[in-house]
Amino acid sequence: MQAAIYKRILLKISGEALAGEQKIGLNQSVLTKLAATVHRLSDMGVEIAIVVGGGNFWRGRTSSHMDRVTADHMGMLATTMNALAISDALEQAGSTTRVMSAIEMRQIAETYIRKRAIRHLEKGRIVIFACGTGNPFFSTDTAMALRAAEIDADVVFKATNVDGVYDKDPHKFDDACKFERISHDEVLQRHLMVMDANAAAICRDNHLKIVVFDLADPENMIRLACGENLGTEVY
Repeated sequence: MQAAIYKRILLKISGEALAGEQKIGLNQSVLTKLAATVHRLSDMGVEIAIVVGGGNFWRGRTSSHMDRVTADHMGMLATTMNALAISDALEQAGSTTRVMSAIEMRQIAETYIRKRAIRHLEKGRIVIFACGTGNPFFSTDTAMALRAAEIDADVVFKATNVDGVYDKDPHKFDDACKFERISHDEVLQRHLMVMDANAAAICRDNHLKIVVFDLADPENMIRLACGENLGTEVY
C-alpha cells in the first residue's frame, strides 16, 4: 500500500457532489463510493475531517424572497442532513465517525468543541463538521478554512465537479485555462469562484494549502494523499 504524505486532511465536499447526476437530494451510489475511498484513506493512517455543504437540498443565497438569516439557517440544517448521511455511509464502510455541529442539537450531533474534535481525530475517528460556522452570511467554504486552521490540518482537499481551478468556467468556455498552482492572493485579485473571499483570506493568512480536484473519481483522494500531482494547488 502506498504511504500518505499528509497526517491530517480536511476534505470539503459540496452538497451538489452528493446528489450525483440527479442534481438534488442524495445519491446512494455516490455516498457508497465516497465512503469506501475515505475509509481506505483512514486505514492508511490519515486523520480525516470533513466539511460538507448543503446545496443539494437548499441554497440560501438564491432565496431572494426570504430573509437572509432564515435562509442561511435552513442551509445549515441541510448540511446537517448531509453530514448524517456521510456518517452513516462511513460507518457502514467500517469507519468510526463523529458528527459535530456548530449549532447545538444534542440529540443528533455533538456540539463543536475544537479540542474534542482534535481528540477524535487523534483516536482515528472521522469527524464531520455540520452547520458551517454556525453563523449566517458565511459559506461552508469559510467553514472549511476556519475548521482547517483550528484543527491544524496539513492540507485541504476541496472536491468539485471540475479538475482544478480555471480562469473562467470550463463548462461554458472552451478556451478556459487551467492553473497548476495559484496563490490565494491571485484567487482574490482575479475574483476566481473556487471559493469565496473570506475563505481565501483565512487560508492565505494561516498558510493553508488547498488542492482543488474532481470528485467524479473518488480515487483522486488517495492519489493526492500519496503526493500525485492532480488538480490545482492553491497556496
